[in-house]
Amino acid sequence: MSTTKKTPSTGLSSLFSDGFDIRAVLLRGRAFFALIVIIIVFSALSPNYFTVNNLLQMSAHVAIFAVLGLGMLMVILNGGIDLSVGSTVGLSGIVAGALMQGVEIPALGLKLFPSVWVVVLLALATGAFVGFINGVLISRFKVAPFVATLGMLYVVRGVALLITGGLTYPALQGQEALGNTGFNMLGFNRILGVPTGVVIMVVLAILASVLLNRTVFGRWIYASGGNERAAELSGIPVNRVKIRVYVLSGIAAAIAGVIIASELTSANPTAGETFELTAIAAVVIGGASLMGGRGTVRGTLLGAFVIGFLSDGLVIIGVSEYWQMIFKGAVIVLAVLLNAVQYKGRKAPAAPSSPSPTSSTRDTPATAETATEKIIG
Repeated sequence: MSTTKKTPSTGLSSLFSDGFDIRAVLLRGRAFFALIVIIIVFSALSPNYFTVNNLLQMSAHVAIFAVLGLGMLMVILNGGIDLSVGSTVGLSGIVAGALMQGVEIPALGLKLFPSVWVVVLLALATGAFVGFINGVLISRFKVAPFVATLGMLYVVRGVALLITGGLTYPALQGQEALGNTGFNMLGFNRILGVPTGVVIMVVLAILASVLLNRTVFGRWIYASGGNERAAELSGIPVNRVKIRVYVLSGIAAAIAGVIIASELTSANPTAGETFELTAIAAVVIGGASLMGGRGTVRGTLLGAFVIGFLSDGLVIIGVSEYWQMIFKGAVIVLAVLLNAVQYKGRKAPAAPSSPSPTSSTRDTPATAETATEKIIG
């Protein structure tokens, strides 16, 4: 009886026989490939596009979207949505602007001027408070995330308008005699030639990546977003996780608001309008699932760069503002369609019939990690 010896395939045939799928590669890396195409196209159309100075300038614009996107990523991974981030951007800037104008104490006849770091911390605390209210409404009172954050969008914007009467706080540079200078460093200063906003973006991206990939809380976010019921039965405090992700989203929005106010050296109560849509778009373009449980920091950053570089490129080559809206809208719709294709047919693991009677607080991280592995595959 003759036998045929099977020789291992070589070249492209072995690559594809091992399960390599070029369509899957293009689908998963669509944000990266889209960014490369954008850079190539606009570099060909304008000699000023692909220059060091312009790239740094565009990256400074992207930083605001990326910071917002990182906060939105936490919420979307948890299966929620936050429509209030744009208004939080405006309110946090107004809080910073009001503090830079000085705080009057009529009883003592004094007017105090907080240092710039106190101003920044209080602005961030404002964003955290807005996020906390969102989290409580959604987790404790079971209000749908879309409804709760949509309501807060109007409430927060209204508060910002009431504080200023619809006016703008100008000239936030501060005065050395009052000890409150330095606010504009977030917008104008550079660290080793890189805009401060870009440095902040990189630092926050590293922190977000560590949080999601190296901590128990990050596993909880993925697990509760992929299958909330299963996560709850495995011992994960899903309500606390929800509150925390909305607080993180609020803080990220406040950071973006402070950066914008610093760049403009003025605080406008209408700042950040429609930014919530841009943040969601960055997350979706980066490959995250709007159903929760799937998404990465790297993808969100790429999504923000796609939006920012596309927007600035259209401005540089002189495309009409109306056409810019059409192009950006088309990109978002295409990203959602590709997400639907990517995640089609993928289901979250079924919830267990009953919680383990021997589970303990100490065992929760391992259980959460197991749930996460099942969800994100």
